[in-house]
Amino acid sequence: MASETANEETNKGSMWDLDQNLDQPMDEEAGRLKNMYREKKFSALLVLRLAFQSLGVVFGDLGTSPLYVFYNTFPNGVDDPEDVIGALSLIIYSLTLIPLLKYVFVVLRANDNGQGGTFALYSLLCRHARINTIPNQHRTDEELTTYSRRTYDENSLAAKIKRWLEAHSYKKNALLILVLIGTCMAIGDGILTPAISVLSASGGIKVDHPNISNDVVVLVAVVILVGLFSMQHYGTDKVGWLFAPIVLLWFLLIGAVGALNIWKYDNSVLKAYNPVYIYRYFKRHNFSNWTSLGGILLSITGTEALFADLCHFPVLAVQIAFTLIVFPCLLLAYTGQAAYIVSNKGHALDAFYRSIPDSIYWPAFVIATAAAVVASQATISATFSIIKQALALGCFPRVKVVHTSKKFLGQIYIPDINWVLLVLCIAVTAGFKNQSQIGNAYGTAVVIVMLVTTLLMIPIMLLVWRSHWILVVIFTGLSLLVELPYFSAVLFKIDQGGWVPLVIAAAFLLIMHIWHYGTVKRYEFEMHSKVSMAWILGLGPSLGLVRVPGIGFVYTELASGVPHIFSHFITNLPAIHSVVVFVCVKYLPVYTVPMEERFLVKRIGPKNFHMFRCVARYGYKDLHKKDDDFEKMLFDSLSLFVRLESMMEGYSDSDEYSLCRQQTEKSSEFLLTENGNGNKFSSNVERAYSLSDDSIVPAQSPLHGSSLVRSSSQTIQTVGDELEYLNRCKDAGVVHILGNTIVRAQRDSGIIKRIAVDYIYAFLRRICRENSVIFNLPHESLLNVGQIFYV
Repeated sequence: MASETANEETNKGSMWDLDQNLDQPMDEEAGRLKNMYREKKFSALLVLRLAFQSLGVVFGDLGTSPLYVFYNTFPNGVDDPEDVIGALSLIIYSLTLIPLLKYVFVVLRANDNGQGGTFALYSLLCRHARINTIPNQHRTDEELTTYSRRTYDENSLAAKIKRWLEAHSYKKNALLILVLIGTCMAIGDGILTPAISVLSASGGIKVDHPNISNDVVVLVAVVILVGLFSMQHYGTDKVGWLFAPIVLLWFLLIGAVGALNIWKYDNSVLKAYNPVYIYRYFKRHNFSNWTSLGGILLSITGTEALFADLCHFPVLAVQIAFTLIVFPCLLLAYTGQAAYIVSNKGHALDAFYRSIPDSIYWPAFVIATAAAVVASQATISATFSIIKQALALGCFPRVKVVHTSKKFLGQIYIPDINWVLLVLCIAVTAGFKNQSQIGNAYGTAVVIVMLVTTLLMIPIMLLVWRSHWILVVIFTGLSLLVELPYFSAVLFKIDQGGWVPLVIAAAFLLIMHIWHYGTVKRYEFEMHSKVSMAWILGLGPSLGLVRVPGIGFVYTELASGVPHIFSHFITNLPAIHSVVVFVCVKYLPVYTVPMEERFLVKRIGPKNFHMFRCVARYGYKDLHKKDDDFEKMLFDSLSLFVRLESMMEGYSDSDEYSLCRQQTEKSSEFLLTENGNGNKFSSNVERAYSLSDDSIVPAQSPLHGSSLVRSSSQTIQTVGDELEYLNRCKDAGVVHILGNTIVRAQRDSGIIKRIAVDYIYAFLRRICRENSVIFNLPHESLLNVGQIFYV
């Protein structure tokens, strides 16, 4: 929401008048643009409203944990009331240390302009250190208004950490694998949360009607799951207006029932707030109580989704909602259940529903089922967001992404992933048929995500925040003090359902790692096989190369140089279009790239050769849906560049074409121009006209520098001629040339590599969406050029 407002303000700010800005200090102007993309300050009333709305999106998963925590903690019943008090004490301090202190007050501050999750942490690290495994970044990328980063003193601890991370490729790969593990476990969370939440809520039928078989409960849960996943295509923007009131009603219900049970049954459970009972809990039954930690862990499940769902709400709103409503209501709910179990030791398995007064039983059942659906919706939406981030960073096959809201960028729907989640949810629910084994699986996924977050926060605090090492040690120590015992406890339950998230995560990790491996190898092939511009310029008419009317957009992953696919094309078909534009679409480790800074355009070779490069830059939250007419946007950026170039002296050639390395720096300010969409841009080109490939001109960049307007008739005539020439070529026809590089393993490769590359990666390439579909390119103007690359 904050980022949307920032985008609108920036678009307004781009419609400047030159005369009004010539006298304005340009440093202040650049600073104003940077501030637009920082977190917006909200009024107190708006923060309270957003805190209320966050209940339905952020806290649904965490709030439904009382449905199944004591069931999984004491699956064999309760013998000693002191065990209940010890377990309650563990729940109280786990909620205090992990959700409250670690996440709400520390980890949420590590968001990437409001975006949360493991990939958001990774993007922050990628901006502050060169650890991206696909090195396609350019120095101009760091000048984006959303590319905020800090500089370091060379002798500081942050600089040493930065150099250590950048030193070896294995460290970059290890960090990426750590992020992928956390991501895959979060996807597993998105599968297990709907299963355990809906099944636990459906279990209320059996409490009131004991004769109903467990199969009926499972069938009801499956029907609810099918209905839930079938509604996803409507989007949370349309079905989510009920979420916040339902969750608020749920928290008030469990808090009130908990307070009633404390007063009605046994208020002696309040002594659980003394942490000494944790020590007594483990001292009485060492091993059995240690393994029961797997059930107690479920009290903090949903905390990792709390961070991943941080998309549309400011951190302050989430903090207020948790501290004022969620945290106290959860404490009352667990304390009340413990009081009921102490007085009714035989009802530990269904303590939640049995502790509810008979007069409100069925209304509570309806509210619990609705809350379980909301909790499931939160984790499903978080899974979609995680997949989108992984896709943008080249770690997941391209899938169809449908945007369900015009107001919120984070509300997306991925049909393929949605139906995969549904199948896996039904398989888990129908396969296990009880909460205990699903709870074991759920706890395994959650604790691994928490451990990954803790490990990623260490470089974040040292490198990004530049915190004192003592604070880092305290944060890490307190986090691991809670998470490592939980992790050791779930290891004992691997054979009791805990293997499920490991299998799911291993499958997704295999897919993501193989896809990323293939993507990196294809990029390295493009880098090492790019051809000399001098060779292309030497292919004149005497060698049979002809120029045909029209514009050819050649898509490549390279942000510099001429791709090998182009030389392969003209070698087999010795003809190129009158205008050739190399188009590179790349993602940056930022959440969004403003529209006015999206395209970088430069000229390759002399003007009469009519070759250009256009780099389209996106953040991991940007939507290609905004670029429905991608072809028109490319042409508009090209035309705008030609207008701006008329104010320059000379032209910029590539490294390969020129033998001269002399630099001529010119600073020019330009009048407002207008693109094909009717949007006005004030543009400045202040670049080194070195004959190097780095001289990329931003087609739409902020205004700065001095004014030097050239208006000679000769220049205007030249510009007019070239623009007319471009329009004639456009009318003659536009062709989009896409490379189809087939990656194969070398014949002497091992069996594992051959299976991964020749079968798994090839299969993923066949089923993923093509760039032509993503960018809505007309099918009749596509030309695929294939080649085989052996790794």
